[in-house]
Amino acid sequence: MSEPKDPEQLLADALRAQAVFAPSAASPKEPATDAVPTSDLPSAYGLLSGASADSLERERAALDAEAPTTFAPRPPEPARASAQLPAYWILLLAVLLGLAAGSVVGLLTLV
Repeated sequence: MSEPKDPEQLLADALRAQAVFAPSAASPKEPATDAVPTSDLPSAYGLLSGASADSLERERAALDAEAPTTFAPRPPEPARASAQLPAYWILLLAVLLGLAAGSVVGLLTLV
């Protein structure tokens, strides 16, 4: 029988085998062009609605103009009425759940 290999050696072999198929680290550089970058975004750039960037700026300006500058004070929150269940309701619920579980177990044993 062959001896089991060292786990570190197995890992090193696996990483070497995987590195064979990995892309090279140095990506080919793109040739430099004399193109002038433009500040205009293409229409529907990343937007599902098809709106251009300047229309979004107009919408934002319109919404900012409509937004109120002063905020009204918050209305007072209503007092919390913490109605606790009486103990007899909890006991009644426990008894009913126990009876229901017992009847299900009884029916299952009869079948």
